[in-house]
Amino acid sequence: MFTRILLYIIPFLITTYACSPDFEEGFIYDNVNGYTLNQNGELIEFEAIAVRDGKVLGTGTSIDIVTEYPNLERIDGEGNTLLPGLIDAHAHVMGLGIRELDVNVAGIRSLEETLETVRQFAEENPGREWITGRGWNQVLWEENEFPTAEDLDRVVPGRPVYLTRVDGHAAWANTLAMEMAGINRDTPDLQGGVILRNDDGEATGIFVDATMQYLREVIPERTEEDYEQALELALEKMARYGITSVHDASTGSYEWALYQRFADEGKLTTRIYAMIAGTGDTFDDMSADGPVYSYADDLLSLRSVKISADGALGSRGAALLEDYHDDPGNKGLLFYSQDELNQMLLKGASAGFQMNIHAIGDAANRQVLDAFEFIYDELDNQQELRHRVEHAQVVALNDISRFATLDIIASMQPTHATSDMNMAEDRVGSERIAGAYAWQKFLEQGTVIAGGSDFPVEDVNPFYGLYSAVTRQDHHGMPPEGWYSEQRMSRTDALRAFTLDAAFSAHQDDVTGTLKPGKHADFILIDRDYFEVPTSEIWQIEVLETWLSGNNVYQQ
Repeated sequence: MFTRILLYIIPFLITTYACSPDFEEGFIYDNVNGYTLNQNGELIEFEAIAVRDGKVLGTGTSIDIVTEYPNLERIDGEGNTLLPGLIDAHAHVMGLGIRELDVNVAGIRSLEETLETVRQFAEENPGREWITGRGWNQVLWEENEFPTAEDLDRVVPGRPVYLTRVDGHAAWANTLAMEMAGINRDTPDLQGGVILRNDDGEATGIFVDATMQYLREVIPERTEEDYEQALELALEKMARYGITSVHDASTGSYEWALYQRFADEGKLTTRIYAMIAGTGDTFDDMSADGPVYSYADDLLSLRSVKISADGALGSRGAALLEDYHDDPGNKGLLFYSQDELNQMLLKGASAGFQMNIHAIGDAANRQVLDAFEFIYDELDNQQELRHRVEHAQVVALNDISRFATLDIIASMQPTHATSDMNMAEDRVGSERIAGAYAWQKFLEQGTVIAGGSDFPVEDVNPFYGLYSAVTRQDHHGMPPEGWYSEQRMSRTDALRAFTLDAAFSAHQDDVTGTLKPGKHADFILIDRDYFEVPTSEIWQIEVLETWLSGNNVYQQ
């Protein structure tokens, strides 16, 4: 395992430090096919960009920029396309890095291949007390059924195994892990969670949402070295794929301190907009001095809170108003009562924090909208906090307009639609699907959509998200016309979701999100023209360089 980690860290160190040129007086990146947006979201093209002290001086034609700034060193962009740095408005930074340390079973299309991957990892890591990992998705398997503890027992009988589902809202454990957690037929379900059981009432090995905590309590804590390596790996991946800013959905005290230390040491190569994990003890600790609007010249910010109202669609934990179409009698799980959620939002918003609430199902989205209505009645000037619904995935048609009425941002992840299209309509039926992944319905009413990925649930590469937004197809071009193609975005709207509107959703549209003079010089150079290539190639775009505040943090 040490060898694998080292091989990841060495390229990170090389690309982050060794290839960063020293432009003390600033520079002009010339001969580029540049695109940015103005503050109204309109597309602007340019041939050169001038940078000084990490900020944009101006963009325009090569003649105009060179004439205005004749003393700046010129870099030849060789005609490559230059875009503002991309912003992922909903992701899990440490989750991305930790996945690199654990067994990764994402995207595997059969139960047996998944088990073989787990077996090999266990064999290659004999010193690991627990085998942990993430990514399984039973919907991809021919069986299309939840696996069992006995399946894992066949490949790792002598050590506990705990594997999180791809969406992070269910876990799969083997028998030894359940024994160590004290799980038996009398172990109760918890509010907001359920243990799947067989006909005899025994736990099958699948734990949905809140009940995952039974297992987590007995898994050994990660070491400080684990977390440092995980953050290094996550930063390397984000820089490689052109992400210059990320909104970290659920940040704890330890992670925040680690981010600050990396920023202080000059090792933070992506801006992090942190969401405090809930309004409990962690919030009390992290919010004691109020919101942190900017730390280390906008590298860090701590002014929002993440709460989850329900689970995920794939594990049937998303809370629906009516039964699951493919599971009669099951409406999913609301994590809190209406009053509990109201009071949580009131606590965070009263302290001046933006409230970002995970809601997948239509029942959860309605509950969250009701909670926002409650705090709007209780508190003044709430629109200034730019509250958000994270995912807004399945929304009752008559609730979509409430996003506009309440001025709520829809933080949505385009790849969720193309990953879920193989099961979403099975889950909700042909009528409710009209309010699912309904990007155009939100855009047409003026709702801001902040684009993200939810990595490591989805791939970290933001061009996958831009492709999904524009085509609503998988990487094989299926379905040919796009899945409910009337809801797809234009290329400009998709780029706006991953730049200007993502920055707006973090109160950072005055410092990043576009290449307007005075903003941070966060930009990327890519290998083809995002606006001109066939749509089928958007997901194949590669990042050649990533620049953060005028510093080259990645070079292919």
